[in-house]
Amino acid sequence: MTAVDEPESGLDAVAALADGVRRAAYRAVLAAGAGPIGRDEVAATLGVGRTLAAFHLDKLVDAGLLEASYARRNGRAGPGAGRPAKLYRASATEQVVSVPPRNYRTAAELLAEAVERSGADAALFDVAREHGRRAPSGDGVLDLLTAHGYVPEETPTGIRLNNCPFHRLADQFPPLVCGMNLALIAGLLDGAGASTEWHARMDAAPGRCCVVVSKTNID
Repeated sequence: MTAVDEPESGLDAVAALADGVRRAAYRAVLAAGAGPIGRDEVAATLGVGRTLAAFHLDKLVDAGLLEASYARRNGRAGPGAGRPAKLYRASATEQVVSVPPRNYRTAAELLAEAVERSGADAALFDVAREHGRRAPSGDGVLDLLTAHGYVPEETPTGIRLNNCPFHRLADQFPPLVCGMNLALIAGLLDGAGASTEWHARMDAAPGRCCVVVSKTNID
């Protein structure tokens, strides 16, 4: 289950994103999806030096927004293989800030459990699809999915969603919330007039959303 930090910690984490370069570094790591990313890639994405990129990445680790690990990226091992590179990925810990304190997450958990117990899944999926259709369509599918928190990344066969906006609930109620998510994304595509070119389908994998968006003419 995804950990959730206390409000004070969440406030510190949000404060760490006040710097524009650091915020951009965090977005660059998020966009990398489940795979870790090194300071060189972040520096290239941001157009800054490696030292500055590493400084901001380490600050994000200190704030609990990123996790760091070490690995040799050339596949070699033993003497002469070189030093392991420091790599970064988004932390699974959610940061929550609400002033004054609110507890919408508990309400969401109670509602999800009530829907599951009552067998009202189909009604939830219908509402999610209708909600998606009514959403503002933006300037394109990628912008639309970005606006809804999915951190989309275009691939040769479609669009990978590197973030699940409902991650904690999906962890607790997988069939219910993943089905709701699928219906919502299908509605978003339909409302944007993009459902003839794109379709949403289930394809669960660690470190990303359980839904992918595929080109209609590709299996």
